Amino acid sequence: MPALSAVITGSTSGIGLGIAEAFAKENWNVMLNGFGDADEVEAERKRLEEIAGGDVRYNGADMTKPAEIRMLMKEAEDAFGQIDVLVNNAGIQHVASIEEFPEGKLDAIIAINLVSAFHTTKAVMAAMKSRGFGRIINVASAHGLVASPFKSAYVAAKHGIVGFTKTIALEGAEHGVTCNAICPGYVKTPLVENQIADTAKARGISEEDVVKKVMLEAQPTKEFVTVKQIGALAVFLCSENAAQITGAAHQIDGGWVAK
Repeated sequence: MPALSAVITGSTSGIGLGIAEAFAKENWNVMLNGFGDADEVEAERKRLEEIAGGDVRYNGADMTKPAEIRMLMKEAEDAFGQIDVLVNNAGIQHVASIEEFPEGKLDAIIAINLVSAFHTTKAVMAAMKSRGFGRIINVASAHGLVASPFKSAYVAAKHGIVGFTKTIALEGAEHGVTCNAICPGYVKTPLVENQIADTAKARGISEEDVVKKVMLEAQPTKEFVTVKQIGALAVFLCSENAAQITGAAHQIDGGWVAK
């Protein structure tokens, strides 16, 4: 397969950065997106560009703002000529009981984790269909398939992204465009690190117990999923061997959802 061009939202750290690195190792063009210290983001961009030998760029579009999302997608298309792969990975989390859940956090989680994927996908779908090729990957979660307490907004958004994945898969099925969801279990990322203290507070337990009795207790392997493993799955889903895999929610969760 010739070198592809990819846009990955929320790719300045964690899972998104891991996917970006996996794509860079395939010598693809990559558009990074996300928040972070400008110098640190630039250092990561340069590192990936050295790995890729291709073109690695960065756009800091705010994924709660449709106008900025459209500008991100246009910049990538102008830079690379076309967008072959879209990875909707941007996400935030907040842990609290429903009666204490801030409405502002609800709005932000739905906007970033779910609605932004609508806007990015809308921006690329027509061109992918016309070329007869496209790969759209939505990074959902095991929480797109099952629920946990104190995560009402996140679970709702991730269930929504799994449903959205199925719809886009059907719309692209006769045009060479696949759409799949990746549903990781707990991955040791900054997002998860930030959850530990919040979960400890919500449940009234220690942070150590959160890791052992809440997070890894959910995963029969008792191990965190790695970003490298998720990146490898994303690369496979973009390959010709995955051309007939579409509309699926791929669990990479240490057996969590199997229980």
